[in-house]
Amino acid sequence: MKKKHAPYQSENLHLWQIIRLIHQYQKYMKKNVIIIGAAGRDFHNFNTYYRGNAAYNVVAFTAAQIPDIDGRKYPAELAGELYPSGIPIFAEEELPKLIKDLKVDDCVFSYSDVTYQKVMSMSAIVNAAGANFILIGPKDTMVKSTKPVVAVGAVRTGCGKSQTSRKVIEYLMAKGLKVVAVRHPMPYGDLVAQKVQRFAKVEDLELHKCTVEEMEEYEPHVVRGNVIYAGVDYEAILRAAENDPDGCDVVLWDGGNNDFPFFKPDLNITVVDPHRPGHELTYYPGEVTLRLADVVVINKMDSAGPEAIQTVRENITKVNPKAIVIDGASPIKVDDYKIIKGKRVLVVEDGPTLTHGEMKIGAGTVAAQKFGAAELVDPRPYLVGKLAETFRIYPNIGTLLPAMGYGEQQLKDLEATINNTDCDSVVIGTPIDLNRIVNIKKPNTRVYYDLQEIGFPNLDQVLTEFVEKHKL
Repeated sequence: MKKKHAPYQSENLHLWQIIRLIHQYQKYMKKNVIIIGAAGRDFHNFNTYYRGNAAYNVVAFTAAQIPDIDGRKYPAELAGELYPSGIPIFAEEELPKLIKDLKVDDCVFSYSDVTYQKVMSMSAIVNAAGANFILIGPKDTMVKSTKPVVAVGAVRTGCGKSQTSRKVIEYLMAKGLKVVAVRHPMPYGDLVAQKVQRFAKVEDLELHKCTVEEMEEYEPHVVRGNVIYAGVDYEAILRAAENDPDGCDVVLWDGGNNDFPFFKPDLNITVVDPHRPGHELTYYPGEVTLRLADVVVINKMDSAGPEAIQTVRENITKVNPKAIVIDGASPIKVDDYKIIKGKRVLVVEDGPTLTHGEMKIGAGTVAAQKFGAAELVDPRPYLVGKLAETFRIYPNIGTLLPAMGYGEQQLKDLEATINNTDCDSVVIGTPIDLNRIVNIKKPNTRVYYDLQEIGFPNLDQVLTEFVEKHKL
C-alpha cells in the first residue's frame, strides 16, 4: 500500500514546497506602484484595487490640482495591514525621481478633468523614467450597492451636475422616496477623521471642519432636507448610506470633476456644457462619463450659442447614440438686482470651475450681465497671499475671482482680496453664501441657479420609469 501511494505523497510534498517558496519570496515578487492623484480617485483606486492585494506594494501617492495636500501620509488606519506605516504623499513634480529611487514598476493615473494631452504627457514622463503607465477602469473600482443607484456626473467641472443632482433628488422625494446622496471625495484634512462623514444639517459642516469647496457641495443638499455622505473609504461610506438612520430607498451618486462613478449605477446621468463645445471628447475621463451615460443633459442652453449647442449634440450622437438627451437651462435669480445695476462689480465665482475647470463665465458673470453691471472689476491688482499664487498657476482666470478656501489662510486671503478691491459691490456666484464664512464689508448680493428642463423628454419621465423598474 505504501509503495502504491508514494508517488502521490511525493508529488503533494513537492507542491507544498513550491507554495512555501512562493510565500517566502513573495515580497520580492511584488510590483512597486505609485498612484498619481489629487486626494480623491487616487485613494479610491487604492482602497478598491490595491489595499490587501499582496501582488502589489504601493510605495507612494503623488498630489496635484489641490494646494497643500502633499507632504501628508495616507494613514495606516485606512491603508490596511500591508501598510503598517501608512503611505507617503509627495508632490507630483517629484514623480521621475520617485520612480527611480523607489524602483517603481507601475504608475496609476488617478485624477480627473484633464486634457488628453496632459494624460499622455504624464505617460511620457512615466515611461521615460522606466515605469508602466496605467489607467484603472470601472470594473475594478465600482462598488455594488444593495440599493438602486442613480449617478450624476459631467464631462467637465462646472457643467451643472450639482443642480442636476438636486433636481433628481427633488423628483425622487416627491415620489415619497428617501434619497441619500454620496458626494465624490474632497478629503483635504484629517483623513482618519474623514473616513466616513455624514451631513444632515448645516452645523455638521463646521463639525467636520469643511473647506469652502466642500461646503459648496454639501450645504445645498442639507438645506433642502436630504442627507449627504462623503469621506475617504467609499465602500464603508456606501454601507453607511444604505443603512442611514433616517432611511434610504435610493442612493444618489453626486460626482466630482468629470470622473465616472465610484458606485455601480442603475441609472447614469451625464451633464454636458455648450459653453465648452468639444471638451466632451477631449478631456479625461469626461468622455468616459459620456460613453457610459444612459441620459445626457445639455445644460446652460439659455446662455450658449446655437452652433455650440449643435456641436455638443453631434458629439453625443457620435459616441453614445443610445443615450436619452434632455435639454436644460440654468436660469438665475439674485437677492437684490439693485446692487448690480449700473455698478462696478467684483464677481466671485466657484473656485474649481475657474481653475482646473477653465471656465471664463459663471453664474455671477451671467447675473452681472443680465442685471446691467457697469463694469466687471479686475481683482488681480488687489490679490493677497495664496490667491496671487492661484492666479500664477491659472493665469487665464481673467477678471473673475475664484472663491478659493481649501484652508484657513486661503479664506483670510479671499476676505482681504474682496475688501481691498476697488469696486462698488460684490456679486457672489458661489453655491453657498460667502457672508457666512468671510466678512465682506461691501454691498453684495448672492446669485442662485437651478436646473430647468426644456420640453421633453425630461428627468421626471426618466425617473418615473426608474422607480417602476425597481419597484420602489
